[in-house]
This record gives sequence, C-alpha cells and structure tokens, in this order.
Amino acid sequence: MLRMTYLALIAFAAIFASLGAALYFMLKGGKDDLNSPQKADRMARALAFRIGFSVLLFVCILVGWKLGYLHPTGIPAGK
Repeated sequence: MLRMTYLALIAFAAIFASLGAALYFMLKGGKDDLNSPQKADRMARALAFRIGFSVLLFVCILVGWKLGYLHPTGIPAGK
C-alpha cells in the first residue's frame, strides 16, 4: 500500500515537472524567436510527456484497484 502512495506521488511530481518545463519553454526567449520551431518542439515534447505520465498514473491506479492494493472509500454504492 505504501509503495502505491509513493508511486502516485512520484507520478504527480513528474506531471507537474513536465508542465513546468512546458511553461518554461513557452516563456523562454523574446519576441524574436516567438515562432521558433525548436521552442515549439521542446514545449510539445514536454506536454506529450505530461500526457504520458497522466495516462501511466491512471493505468497504475486501475491496476492497483484490480489487484486489491487500492480500495475505494466514500459513499457506498447503491445508496
């Protein structure tokens, strides 16, 4: 159970780090290189990593639930 918590925290940190990297690449530079292909490629790559990390986190949560590592809490179903 503790491993799944650490895995989720690492995944969230990776998601926020790649989002921050995309923001950095978007804001880096001046008006001269506004439409620079290198700048756009770096930002797109960082956003693609963010999407990949989000999908990986979602799959890990589903697998953890299916294997019994994670248990839903809250309002019971059917009430």
